[in-house]
Amino acid sequence: MSTSLDQAPYPTNTTPVHPLSPKLRRLGLSGMLNTLEVRAAQAARDHLSSGEFLALLLDDELERREQSRLKLRLRDAGWEEGKTLSRFDFAAVPTLNRQVVLELGTCRFIERHENLLVCGPTGVGKSHVMLGLAYEAARRGFRVIVKPIHQLLGDLQASRADGTYGRKMLKLATVDFLALDDFGLRALSTQAVDDLYEIIDRRYERRSIGITSNRALEEWGEVFGNGLMASAALDRLTHHVQTLTITGRSYRQLGRGKEG
Repeated sequence: MSTSLDQAPYPTNTTPVHPLSPKLRRLGLSGMLNTLEVRAAQAARDHLSSGEFLALLLDDELERREQSRLKLRLRDAGWEEGKTLSRFDFAAVPTLNRQVVLELGTCRFIERHENLLVCGPTGVGKSHVMLGLAYEAARRGFRVIVKPIHQLLGDLQASRADGTYGRKMLKLATVDFLALDDFGLRALSTQAVDDLYEIIDRRYERRSIGITSNRALEEWGEVFGNGLMASAALDRLTHHVQTLTITGRSYRQLGRGKEG
């Protein structure tokens, strides 16, 4: 059976393909490709010049690449999804000075190689604040590591067995911002204490350390189990330091009160 020329056996695509599409795809410029049709419509509507149209597309590509780099930095940092300063409930912690936290969020203290101690009782948002600052640091291009201190030191101890200790210690000593969460929550082994002091000493006046703790500074000697080493570590940590003290009731306790 013959087919009439007026009855095409296959549907035709009537949507025109922008002439730049195959070129952008071949070059791997997905940021420009993804917004090409929108930008072309914008250029036609607003009577943009070819230079202005190209500038918009290049901005889109740069933004895509920066977002990709940020995702990699956050993944390498160990950042917890959703923990940003914009999502912190300042209203639940009225004693916390919002402006001080936002100033820390500029990360100028990291540029000055200052340390940060965030102290307060359990559940008042210390970890969230530190993770939020880690996010801001990564967003500004700093290399960041943020981890519970017992996990970080445990991983470092395990690296001795597989021969990666030197490489891991070098990274911990040189990353721009090292945020150690929950200092004093668990007892540290003698080896862990030695490693922690080594990290603090190697970063002293070269890179920033952030530490969250529910222990008062005068109790740190008990955690170290070595008064002399605790004194030396504190001397280095507090030489150039900003201290943020958070007081109030635990979020979890407030939640139980509302449920009851």
